[in-house]
This record gives sequence, C-alpha cells and structure tokens, in this order.
Amino acid sequence: MKILVIGSGAREHALVKTLLRDANVEVICAPGNAGIAQDVDTFPINATDGTEVVALARENAIDLVVIGPEAPLVAGVADVVRAAGIPTFGPSAAAAQIEGSKAFAKQVMQDAGVPTAGAHLCTSVDQAAAALDDFGAPYVVKDDGLAAGKGVVVTSDREVALEHARVCIEGRDGGAVVIEEFLDGPEVSLFGITDGVTVTPLSPAQDFKRVSNNDEGPNTGGMGAYTPLPWAPAGLTEEVVQRVLQPTIDEMARRGTPFSGLLYAGLALTSQGTRVIEFNARFGDPETQVVLTRLDSPLSDLLMASATGSLSELPPVKWKDESVVTIVMAAEGYPESPVSGAVIHGLDDVVDATVFHAGTKRNDDGDIVVSGGRVVTVTASGTDLNDARTRAYTAVSHIHFSGEHHRTDIALRAANGEVHVP
Repeated sequence: MKILVIGSGAREHALVKTLLRDANVEVICAPGNAGIAQDVDTFPINATDGTEVVALARENAIDLVVIGPEAPLVAGVADVVRAAGIPTFGPSAAAAQIEGSKAFAKQVMQDAGVPTAGAHLCTSVDQAAAALDDFGAPYVVKDDGLAAGKGVVVTSDREVALEHARVCIEGRDGGAVVIEEFLDGPEVSLFGITDGVTVTPLSPAQDFKRVSNNDEGPNTGGMGAYTPLPWAPAGLTEEVVQRVLQPTIDEMARRGTPFSGLLYAGLALTSQGTRVIEFNARFGDPETQVVLTRLDSPLSDLLMASATGSLSELPPVKWKDESVVTIVMAAEGYPESPVSGAVIHGLDDVVDATVFHAGTKRNDDGDIVVSGGRVVTVTASGTDLNDARTRAYTAVSHIHFSGEHHRTDIALRAANGEVHVP
C-alpha cells in the first residue's frame, strides 16, 4: 500500500512514522517538514489545493490519501480527492464543519442528544456582553471559526473575555463567537476513527493547552500530552462511544453529511457527568504523538478501512502495555509572536525517545532551523508515567535553540497519582 500524508506538523510526522511501522507500506508526504524529509520523500505543494493533491497522488500511484490538518479538510480537499476516485482518510468539507463552526457543532450535539455545555452564538459585541453576564465567570469565549487551537479564551476577567469576543467578531466578515458555560473537572481527548457508520475508539489522552507550568499563560495549540490516563473512570471509553461519538456520527449521516475520518472529542469529566467541550475533525496535536506511539495495531489498516467503509471487518485495536509522554519545545515568543530562524542543536543526541518535527526547515547552510511556533515534540515510552516522563525530559535536555521554552510539569500530577484539572 502506498500512502500520501498531507500536512507539515508533528501530527503528520507521527502519522508518517507510525505508518512506516506497518508491513508492505510506503509513505510520501506533502509538504512535510525537515524531520519528515529525513524519513520519506516530501513534495512542496499547496496542501489546501485539492487539484495539486490529486496530481501528486496520481503521479505516485497512491492507494490512500491521509489528510492531517483541519485547513485542507474545511477547504474541501477530501471531496476533490474522493471525486478523483482515490480512497481518502478525512471528512468532506460539509462534515468538517463540525470543527470549522462551533455553532454548527452545537446544533449537531443538540439534535443528537449529546451532553455539552450551554452556549450562546454571538455576532455582535453587545450580544457577547449579555452572554458573558448570563453565564458569569469563569468566562469561556470561542471563535466560531478555525483558529489553530488558539481561538479559545477561558478567564475570570470579563474585560479580557469581551475583548477576545470583539476581536473574533470584528476580525473577519461574518465573524462570530460562541460563549459557553464553564465546565469543571479534568479534560480528556478521545479520538474515534469512523467510516460514517462504525466508530473505533483510540486510547484516551490528556493534553496541556496553557503555555506555562501550572496551566498559566495564554492558550496554545498544546504543550504536551500523555496516555493512558491512570485516573480515568472505568468504562470511560465505552461511555463516550455510546453517548457522544456514535450519536454524533449517526446524526451527521441523518443530515446527509456523513462523517468519515477522525472525530476528536474534547471532553470535560464534570461533577454533572461527561460533557463535550468541542469536536475536531482530525487527529489532535500533540495527543496523536502519544496515542499512535502506544498503538499496537496496523494504522494503515484502520485508515484504509475508514476510507473504504469496512471498519466493522477489522479486529479490535491492540495497545502496548506502556505509558507515553510527549513534550512540546516551542519557539521564542510562542504563542503570541513566534520567532523563526534559530538553529536547532542536539537532535542527533537524543536516544530512547522520538523527536517529531513540527515547525522546522533546512536553511541554505543545511542546518535544521525553527520555522514555526511549536518546533519539535519529544515523545518517550516507559513502564509507567514516571518512567516515560524521565525519558522524555532527558531527551529534551539534549535539544537546544535560542529562545526555546517548554513546560516541565507535563503528566506530573498523573504520575504522582493525582487528577490534573486545568
């Protein structure tokens, strides 16, 4: 099987490396990054242009196209590739609106009976102000459109919340925000691979959104993650499939916009029960790095079955009996104003861990340099979370670049037998 992975982040690097573990699988990637280019051939195409993706797939006799990021999905790349007769992992543009529009996702959840936070859709600053007062602090304000994981503000400062709402509403034509009630309790990320009918859940994970230790500072695309969750209640995965993932997939089909690909449920385990925070239409980053590292079944089989409507024919997914921790090393100024260009040192000194590249490229001198906010994601496995943390942070200590910063508390509470509540 020959597979084309679309994307350029650490999530796509993890997809590439995991697919390469499977027998009789070849992989190429577009556009890729400096790390991915060390593993497979990469091609500098526009990932949001479906015609370019189709042309590359045909030139390379591709059997399956795997679309990693949300932007190509919302832009309809999966539709164009499927129309060309090429099996594709990833939802249609219509189905990807479950991530592309928070308001759409809320309507789907309401119609499907999926438990979630109360919310108001606001298209004016006055509406937003009223909604903030309705729910009270802590305030949760979400950009209705795509924001690369940084469109959400959770704050007890009403002025900060209202300013974020104003920026989102006035920042583009048709701008809007969803203002929600705050959900207490620990957060969980649970992925479900689906062919539009069957849902196959993956290992639950927990990520860390704030840029600094102790969940301080602004939201980011994610600063680290771990799996499994030793504190998770028994039967959590089965409950989420039954109450969240399957009803959502069934509702999407009923609407005439069947969802195939990866449905990511961001969850809060509240005092009132499990609630959906948000849906994403693709693998999450950095959770993908830990979940796929622990996967012990062929990923290529799962993705092809999703693309061809045959998930129900596969055996149950197997998992390695280990814990996995991943640490994001970020660029100077991330997330507000990341600085590019710094040379990255020590990548070849890492042992007993895997470095997934995100914002990297090669400069004219052949050095690997910083080219984005989240630069590399260092991932390690261990017999338990303490062991995995030690290995991951030891690997991080070998890598250096100007202005680098990372959290030092990823999975710390869980490793100490506590529940991490952001």
